[in-house]
Amino acid sequence: MEISSQLVKDLRQKTGAGVMDCKAALQEAQGDMEKAIEYLRRKGLATAAKK
Repeated sequence: MEISSQLVKDLRQKTGAGVMDCKAALQEAQGDMEKAIEYLRRKGLATAAKK
């Protein structure tokens, strides 16, 4: 699945994680933002609370 740069940017703003971490999370979650946030939390990379 192709992940758009806008999705990566949005996820970075919500979590504070790095670009490559966000891209990997979105690929793992197949583009689903909530699943990507949960993936980053499990990996310990998300620093922001859920908005």
